[in-house]
Amino acid sequence: MVGETAALRLGSTVAKAAAQMWLGGKRREQERTLDMAELIRLRVSGLRFQRGVQRQFEEMADAVYDRLAPFLEREFPGLAENSRQAVIDAVCGTFAAADLSDEAILAADARPAEIVRRLTGAARPPVGLGEAETRLYEVLFAECVEYYVRIVRGLPVFEERALSELLARTTSLGAEIARVLKRLPDRSLFAPEGTDRDGEFRRRYLELVSTTLDEVELFRRTSDRAGAQVRLSVAYVSLRATGDEIRARREGARRALPLLRPDMSDWENSGGEGAGMRVEAALGGPGRVLLRGEAGSGKTTLLQWLAVTAARGAFTGELAGWNGLTPVFVKLREYSGRALPTPEAMLDSVAGQITGVMPKAWVERQLTDGRALLLIDGVDELLDAERRGVREWLRKLLAAYPEVRIVVTSRPAAAGADWLRREKFTALHLDRMTPPDLAAFVRQWHQAVRELGEELPCPVDELPRYEQSLLNSLKDRPHLQSLAGTPLLAAMLCAMHLNRGSQLPRDRMELYRNALHTLVHERDADRNVPSAVDSGLSLGDKVVLLRDLAWRLSDNNRSEISLEQAALHVGQKLAGMRHLDSLQNGGAVLENLRDRSGILRSPTLGRLDFVHRTFQEYLAAEEAAAEDRIGNLVERAHLDLWRETIIMTAGHANRPQREELLGGILDRAAAEPRHARKLRLLAASCQETVPELSPELAGRLDGAVAALLPPRRSTDPAGLAAVGTSMLRKLPRSLAGLTLASAVQTIRTAALIGGREALDLVTGYAADERNEVVAELIRNWRYFDADAYADRVLTQLPLHDHVILLSHAGQLLPLTRLRAVSFVTIGYPLATLEALGELPPLRYLIVKSLRGEADLRHLHAQPGLKFLNLSQARSISHLEALEGLPELTYLALGEVGSDTDLTPVAQQHRIRFLDILCADKGTPKGLTAIGGMPELGLYLSNVDVAAWLRTPDFVPPRLKSLDLYSCTLPDDPKSLDFPGVKVTIR
Repeated sequence: MVGETAALRLGSTVAKAAAQMWLGGKRREQERTLDMAELIRLRVSGLRFQRGVQRQFEEMADAVYDRLAPFLEREFPGLAENSRQAVIDAVCGTFAAADLSDEAILAADARPAEIVRRLTGAARPPVGLGEAETRLYEVLFAECVEYYVRIVRGLPVFEERALSELLARTTSLGAEIARVLKRLPDRSLFAPEGTDRDGEFRRRYLELVSTTLDEVELFRRTSDRAGAQVRLSVAYVSLRATGDEIRARREGARRALPLLRPDMSDWENSGGEGAGMRVEAALGGPGRVLLRGEAGSGKTTLLQWLAVTAARGAFTGELAGWNGLTPVFVKLREYSGRALPTPEAMLDSVAGQITGVMPKAWVERQLTDGRALLLIDGVDELLDAERRGVREWLRKLLAAYPEVRIVVTSRPAAAGADWLRREKFTALHLDRMTPPDLAAFVRQWHQAVRELGEELPCPVDELPRYEQSLLNSLKDRPHLQSLAGTPLLAAMLCAMHLNRGSQLPRDRMELYRNALHTLVHERDADRNVPSAVDSGLSLGDKVVLLRDLAWRLSDNNRSEISLEQAALHVGQKLAGMRHLDSLQNGGAVLENLRDRSGILRSPTLGRLDFVHRTFQEYLAAEEAAAEDRIGNLVERAHLDLWRETIIMTAGHANRPQREELLGGILDRAAAEPRHARKLRLLAASCQETVPELSPELAGRLDGAVAALLPPRRSTDPAGLAAVGTSMLRKLPRSLAGLTLASAVQTIRTAALIGGREALDLVTGYAADERNEVVAELIRNWRYFDADAYADRVLTQLPLHDHVILLSHAGQLLPLTRLRAVSFVTIGYPLATLEALGELPPLRYLIVKSLRGEADLRHLHAQPGLKFLNLSQARSISHLEALEGLPELTYLALGEVGSDTDLTPVAQQHRIRFLDILCADKGTPKGLTAIGGMPELGLYLSNVDVAAWLRTPDFVPPRLKSLDLYSCTLPDDPKSLDFPGVKVTIR
């Protein structure tokens, strides 16, 4: 009622202003002070004409009312009546005082948008209005001005003859004005300028995202530009993630499992989500994800891939439901030292060049409607105090927009698995690449190189030979597999192999050093690139400049710097390099380093950073050693931001510096209980890079490692594995005497280190028969050569009560040699179910991903199946083949359509649980027949249940239970009260 009264008043105000402008004209300015009725009596002769004109403008007032009444009812419904009244008074007062003369309209060329801008720019909200009232005032005033202009433009020019024209249109003018106003955008407080331009801007924005983020660094020198960028959509390789707290995707399946075997309630977790599933599948369930991963593990690349794929609407499988989302990519590094972005500023990182034409509140509308995919990158790139601000920022953001999907990334040291637990985030950890993952990466990298179309260090037709040579080296040299455990290191290894052939590194430090030398100098120098020859800078000179820049960034806890400031630093450093030409210009040298080195880039206009933070850390570490800043590092050893820099400084340092660095860290560990474990782990991790230690320091480090062993926490293995193969010699030879938690984490530590020595160690652990230990040994199959691990470890284990997860096709053949296998989860994508014929006789089977049709005739190879989960299959055919599975009790079908006839399933009376997903939100045939199975627990997803109840053959079901997830339900909930059936709606 309040909204209607206010709308009527505003409509009358607008119509009166239009009448005053039309009747008063530019000749009689004094008449504008009269009210509408008096003005009509003064300017229009004859009672009939007067009444006709008044009716016309009253119809216009009604047209404005029809637009404003719904707006006022839905916007700020909680606003107090006196506050709302104050806003209406202010709008009417400002409108009456505004310059609405014909001169003002003509000055703006009668363009409504321009007039609105001029008048709203000149109008200021009255003093005393609060934030909500001010926002409502601004939108209402702009709306009234727009209506006024539209009405005035629809009126004939006032002359004596125009009066009869106006009255002749008495029955049509009001309707015409109403039609004009209806064509205006439907505005709200979230769309103050309307939504008519939203679609156009979204298309332009998505095109920009699809283009600018679809690139990845190959770490390879090119003919005319450093650091070749290749399309991410070509080079992307799917990684694996371990769920710190992920649960089974389909709740009905999990609840039903105890009906089959009491000890299987966590089967889907242990065999799939909890054991390194594909990260895309892991992301498909939870709406809020904290994605953690070590340096170079592919966190940023994954977010880029998500953004690009969302922009193209090209998700498949578990992420198919993300198509239609609008990606918003936020780099937290850009907000170090300044306020985190408001929604309207979130596009600046990727689309700053078009945000000036973004419709007002566009981002807020995406967030409010749940259409945004918010990708927040790099919590670890901020200081600890700033990270706390990120958590509060996220909390407020999600309170305002609870439906938004969001993925946040960080290195583990900066954000524990529970860092965002209060905000209901699911924590995932990006795993190190397994040997099959690494092989896939190598193949994809070389494919990406082929597509560059640039000069290569070898003929294009020789690339397959280089690719196979590297794959052979990785298989023959286990240390290389361990070295290239992340996409960053693997890419650098591929680049080095392509440029240097067989000269492959022995450790991470050598890999960084060789990659830097190749990228920064050697390739240009070898090819006599003029800019490299003419610069007068040697490799050493360039490294000195890059080191200094890296240290300045790290010392100020920054990842970016302005080009102007960077040029100043380079110029200052050049001034001290007396062997160089004194005329060297800092800006020109910096530009050359950025354009040719492959190490620097401009992420946005006027800014500079290193292509990967690891290069900044490596160079800062070299500078710390060269300038003897060891004490500085010891003071910062407890800070996560400095961990990698300190580890690499230990490799760069001379012997006295190493003694000072590691000794200082251990001294702090002894004196500071709060940071003791973190500091000991850091000191132990430094062993990865140090070439030698004094006996005294080696003894102290052994003591520090002993205090960390055996690992007990789930976060321990990743940190201990970073120490490298030397850690394997510290781990126990046997698990006897260890607690269950320590035994499991010890296995995990050895597996993450990987290699032949780790396999020898894990082989000895196979003698432990504890259920959880056996399960962990099975889970870590993916980290080793499939054949060797199956023959040496799995053949020793009692497998009949445990799940075997197949992570890649290479495990299929070794599986056939294992005894007493009953439970299998196939975690990699199958083309068809034909592969089931190669598996040993099974009782329980989950197929996590099926690219083609699920032809159930292939099930004849597994007649003993009791449990079959095909919930991810795109289509199902030949359901009659289920007759060949006489013991089948549990069946989860993938996407069936409305034309699928489920009647053959109803004939399998032994089935006790059935899970059905309808692909087209329809009603599959045969549901009524299935409803007649009295012992069945039925779980329906995406089914039109309301339509099912209206089918001619519908009979109330006699099921044990009926679960409805995301189904179309009847209007009357009582129609789902089926006698004796437990109905649950989700």
